[in-house]
Amino acid sequence: MTTEVVVRTDGAAGILSLNRPKAIHALTQPMVAAMTAALLAWRDDPAVAVVLIDHAEGRGFCAGGDITLLRESALNDGGAAGRRFFFEEYRLNHLIMTYPKPVVAFMDGITMGGGVGISGPARYRVATEQTRLAMPETGIGLFPDVGGGWYLSRLAGRLGQYLALTGARLDGSESLWAGLATHYLPAAALAEAKTRIAAAPGEIETVLADLAEPPPPPRIATHADEIAQLFAADRYEDVLAALAASGSDFARATLDTLAGKSPQACKVALRQLATSLTLPDFAANMAMEYRIGGRVLVRPDFAEGVRAVIIDKDHAARWNPATPEEVSDELLDAIFAPLPANEEWTPL
Repeated sequence: MTTEVVVRTDGAAGILSLNRPKAIHALTQPMVAAMTAALLAWRDDPAVAVVLIDHAEGRGFCAGGDITLLRESALNDGGAAGRRFFFEEYRLNHLIMTYPKPVVAFMDGITMGGGVGISGPARYRVATEQTRLAMPETGIGLFPDVGGGWYLSRLAGRLGQYLALTGARLDGSESLWAGLATHYLPAAALAEAKTRIAAAPGEIETVLADLAEPPPPPRIATHADEIAQLFAADRYEDVLAALAASGSDFARATLDTLAGKSPQACKVALRQLATSLTLPDFAANMAMEYRIGGRVLVRPDFAEGVRAVIIDKDHAARWNPATPEEVSDELLDAIFAPLPANEEWTPL
C-alpha cells in the first residue's frame, strides 16, 4: 500500500490522511487506489462508524490530481493512462458520495480540483481560516471535473458558473457561505475535533458545533447580486458581453481573469453545469464528466495550458481554438457525446 496515504483507525474512526506534502497532497493513482480499498474494507466493518479525511502535514489539504501523469498521457499514449486515472478517481468520488457511513473532510489549507473531488461528496466538510478552495481547471484547458459539475451547478445565484469559469479562490468563510463547506472551525481546533469524533462518532454534529467559531464576513457576498446578473447566461459570449457592458471594477477584473482562460474549457464548463442540472443523480454526472475528460485531455489546450501555468510558468498559453467564437457547437457536441457502451464510466 502506498505511503502517500496513511490509512489507520482511531477508536471508531477510519482515517485517511493524505501524505504527499511536497506536492500539496495532489492525488496519484496509487493514492486513489489506497483510499478506495480502505473505504470498501470499512464499509461493512462494524468497528468503523465514521471516516475522516485529512492531510498528514504540509500547507494544504489537496492541490488536485496528478497533472504530470495526465500531461504525459496526453502527449505519449493518446490519453489512455489519463482516462484510467479519471475512471478510478471518479469511482472514488462516487464512493464517498454514496458511502453509508458519515464522512468528515477537513479542508484545511489549499483545497483545489481533486481535493474538492474528495471533500465535496463528504457529508461534513470542515473549512478553516486557512482554507483556499477553488476549481481552477479552465486555466489549464480542463474543466471543473471530479463532480464539479454537480456541486457548482447547484450553488445559488450563478456563483457556480463564476467559480467554474474564473477559478476564483474562496476562503473558509466564503466556502461556508456558498455551501461548499458545512462547518467553520479554527485550524487549532481540528485535532480536538478528530479525537472527539473518533471517541463518539454519534456526536459529530455536536462536536463540530461546540468547536465552531463565527467566521468573518464572506467578502464574495458583496458581489453576489452582480455575479448573478453577469453570469446569468449559459452562452460564454453572452457572459463576456455582460461583463464588458457593466463597466464595474469587479466586471473589469473578471474580464481580465477570463482573458487568460481557455475559451474551449470555459464553453465546456458552462455546458457541463447546465447539463448536470438535467441529470438524475451523481453517477450520471460522473459518467458525463468522464466522457468530457477523456476527450478534453487529448485536445491541444490541456498540454499547452499545463506548459504555460505549471512547466514554463509564462502564463502565455496559445489556446486552440483561440477565441470563444471559434469553439463551435459541433466541437462541443463531439466532446459531450456518449462513448461506446463498453467504454462508459460506471460506479463501483
